[in-house]
Amino acid sequence: MTQVAAKPMPLSRIEPVSRPCAPVRTLRLAYLTTEYPKVSHTFIRREILELERRGHHLLRLAIRNGGTAVADAADRVEAARTIHCLSQPKWRLVRDVVVGIFARPARFVKAFGMTLEMSRSSDRGVLRHLAYLSEAAMLLRFLTDARIEHLHVHFGTNAAAVAQLIRSLGGPPYSLTIHGPNEFDSPRGFSLAQKVIDSEFTVAISDYCVAQLRRWVPFEHWSKIHVVRCTVGEEFFDHSAPIPACSNTLLSVGRLTPQKGQLVLIEAMKRLIDDGIGAHLVLAGDGEMRAEIERRITALHLQSHVEITGWIDEATVRKHLRAARALVQPSFAEGLPVVIMEAMAMGRPVISTMIAGIPELVRDRESGWLVPAGNVEQLADAMRQALQAPLEALNSMGQAGREGVRRHHLTATEVDRLESLFSKSLLRKGER
Repeated sequence: MTQVAAKPMPLSRIEPVSRPCAPVRTLRLAYLTTEYPKVSHTFIRREILELERRGHHLLRLAIRNGGTAVADAADRVEAARTIHCLSQPKWRLVRDVVVGIFARPARFVKAFGMTLEMSRSSDRGVLRHLAYLSEAAMLLRFLTDARIEHLHVHFGTNAAAVAQLIRSLGGPPYSLTIHGPNEFDSPRGFSLAQKVIDSEFTVAISDYCVAQLRRWVPFEHWSKIHVVRCTVGEEFFDHSAPIPACSNTLLSVGRLTPQKGQLVLIEAMKRLIDDGIGAHLVLAGDGEMRAEIERRITALHLQSHVEITGWIDEATVRKHLRAARALVQPSFAEGLPVVIMEAMAMGRPVISTMIAGIPELVRDRESGWLVPAGNVEQLADAMRQALQAPLEALNSMGQAGREGVRRHHLTATEVDRLESLFSKSLLRKGER
């Protein structure tokens, strides 16, 4: 029987959110992350480039570079434009610490006290936190030279600690984007509540993320927390296409780590093959679990059914998505994977787990399937349904997901919100 692909709904029916607040002037901003660029941080690049497109000045800072996890040509361009703290000459680090001590002794004493306080609640020790203080002293010079008015930090871990110390040393005010799950695994160890309290504002990437922050942040500071979601590039919408009629490929994209659940996915794949279901699984990514995953594939005799690609760039991700029947992300812990947005933008159903912000985007039986994290049987059943469902039903799911991403994860819309928060923060600073 010939399958008929679902007719896509015109995207013009989905109204974009109007810009909440036009900036009062050109902004001089810096972005700081632990690693940048990195293959899993393309959403940060989209934010930066969109802010620059709007005429704002952006300084890119990172504690270290992404190393082997830089596969995309656009990320290599970003790497060349980024100041990586740990790549700077050691003499510069020493010089900036000494200058900081003598030029701002009172502020340096205050920052030193903050450093000791951070280390007492952390399992990372005093020496690691003294390194953060040194990094703060160095980065403060770059911020001062570039006349940066506001520092924005992605993730509430060590880069956020450096931003706190920069502020204590007399640097610009800072804001945070909190993703999870790492911050929520050790909120006391990361001094998460104090980072939010000291921030001008804090962004959460999902409603779930807001709720987790409210668990740790005193009520009087809840008004600082706003939702600004991660985004997908227009190129993923542009490359949308009906699912190939002959496809039996399931795709999973991400770091090969315990929290991503790839070993459970391999077990589920084994059940499908043993049941005589023709299926091919592509694991796109790399990481510390690769050797263990490869051993498990061999032990289960799945070598002809499972492929590991290593790191791939965005264009290759889109190529694999076009060939896939569905995306499978069986994570144990997440924020909200950007690859889910990318797959849905291209019209692919998503199989994932009922954790964190994922159910805010993936609607069970509407745009994909949601299963309990770690449940091999239910994961295998969802994969079986995706492989056996009529193409018309799958394309209808894909269209529903595409509309959801268009409503909630467009770069222009979310940067509108972020830009408004930056502008309001700088207006408040001018009024003080």
